[in-house]
Amino acid sequence: MTARTLLSSAAPNAYQTTLTLSGQAEQTALEAGVHPLTIELVRIRASQLNGCGFCLRMHVRDALAEGETTDRLAVLPAWRETDYFSPAERAALAIAEEITHIGTRTAGTDEDTAALTGPQAAALRWVAVAINALNRIAISSRYTVAP
Repeated sequence: MTARTLLSSAAPNAYQTTLTLSGQAEQTALEAGVHPLTIELVRIRASQLNGCGFCLRMHVRDALAEGETTDRLAVLPAWRETDYFSPAERAALAIAEEITHIGTRTAGTDEDTAALTGPQAAALRWVAVAINALNRIAISSRYTVAP
């Protein structure tokens, strides 16, 4: 791939605002009682769907540091087919997919998020919005993902 000007360098204030949004979304989710690993699962699932290697590497590492298991990470793309995830985590993953595929899929149903409170669902939607923005920044800037 050819090098591109990094959006984070070209417009540092806009990039910082996006990072601030992500941090605020995370804080709101935590204050609503969302477990930190659930937040990472949303970030990882959205990054998988978007094909963002930079964010995947970062958030998988963060999840592992928080105690996530390799088994659960291995089956995350097929989460609907497993019993690895709690009802709240399943609802969070449905939100990640709803927001990431907002233009190509119908919005999630209320049953999809029944295991979450209204504030938890709203906060997780913000987490998904923020990671989707960061995925697009990393992918369009062609952030390097080297071993």
